[in-house]
Amino acid sequence: MKILGLDVGSKTIGVAVSDALGWTAQGITTIKWNENVLTSADDDLGEIITEYEVGKAIIGLPKNMNGTIGERGEASIVFAKHMEKKFQIPTELWDERLTTIAAERVLLEADVSRKKRKKVVDKMAAVMILQGYLDQK
Repeated sequence: MKILGLDVGSKTIGVAVSDALGWTAQGITTIKWNENVLTSADDDLGEIITEYEVGKAIIGLPKNMNGTIGERGEASIVFAKHMEKKFQIPTELWDERLTTIAAERVLLEADVSRKKRKKVVDKMAAVMILQGYLDQK
């Protein structure tokens, strides 16, 4: 079973998927969406879920540094519930503190230009969320 990893932001969703054995995460794409219209990414996500035969989704849960859940975290919880209902796959929330910062650092160290970093940072964060989950399992 392949697992989907999502880094859900207010304007974009970074997408990663695992290999069939659940060992590695690969970045797939970044989906533009409108978080005020919860269904605005459904078509793109549905295509990915079907194409990659996804059986589960791991969604980044942005917690505050003290472990509490703020506005962005609440938005991720709502999105996870929507995913389960819409696509009939289980979702799990994964603590994503600092993944976007770590993704930015990796891209900086790889000497990726600012313009290119902006395009791939969400996808890279999704990879880090999913890989963290896979490594723990």
